[in-house]
Amino acid sequence: MATPTRTSHELSGVLGPIHIDVRAGGRGMPRPAVVIVHGFKGFKDWGMFPPLADRLARAGFVAVSLNLSGAGVDAEGNFAFPERFGHDTISAALEDLERVLDALSAGMLEAAPPSSIGLLGHSRGGGVVVLTAARDPRVTALVTWAAISHVNRWPADVVAQWRKAGRHDVVNARTGQVLPLYTDVLDDNERNADRLDILAAAGRLTAPWLLVHGDADEAVALTEGEQLAALVRHPASRHEWIEGGQHTFGARHPWAGGTPELERAFAASVAWFARYLT
Repeated sequence: MATPTRTSHELSGVLGPIHIDVRAGGRGMPRPAVVIVHGFKGFKDWGMFPPLADRLARAGFVAVSLNLSGAGVDAEGNFAFPERFGHDTISAALEDLERVLDALSAGMLEAAPPSSIGLLGHSRGGGVVVLTAARDPRVTALVTWAAISHVNRWPADVVAQWRKAGRHDVVNARTGQVLPLYTDVLDDNERNADRLDILAAAGRLTAPWLLVHGDADEAVALTEGEQLAALVRHPASRHEWIEGGQHTFGARHPWAGGTPELERAFAASVAWFARYLT
């Protein structure tokens, strides 16, 4: 197998550019592709995602990682566009991911159209890939890490104040930067409640699905993973509850190396796609 190389691409997204990295070897022949979708305040170069993409590419997949247009980051991962972050919505993320899948399927990312497509999403990105896989037949295998089970993440009193002020501030714990969230996400969640119902989508999803979640997750409780796991339909689908696993399985940004919990998530995910993508 050819040594994987990385190429960078840009597509037009709902709120700005979608920055994309493709890692692959032997790009002239169709091979399975895995698209990695980050979560809230995440981006394609955060901590664990480049090593994950490298691992997938070395295993023979076309590994596609991206910055959703509402992530608010530039190509280097700096939060240079807080207004894009502030106006981000789940619907925008779904549209961005569809555009990436269209470009990938058309061979527009310096790789032949894939023989099959899998999705891997972390946290909010896990919810996004569940919603996508439930409606897009191009997705034939799915892995979620610490996936959310519902899009409404804030208590009623916070939402009320948010509506009154017109924004809700979020602090980036790593940089101290204050990022705004406007009411777009609240409006989208209310206006498109049926379309954004992750639990309902989970009940419709027919692709083989591996759910990975840490039992010490401090951001998305394991109970959300259990809610999703109770709804799986494909008989081969299974869950992997990682003992001691936190929200990012111990990974940090900048990348400082893996952990046993993260290695378990990596190994299980690569094996899953190797089994169900052809």
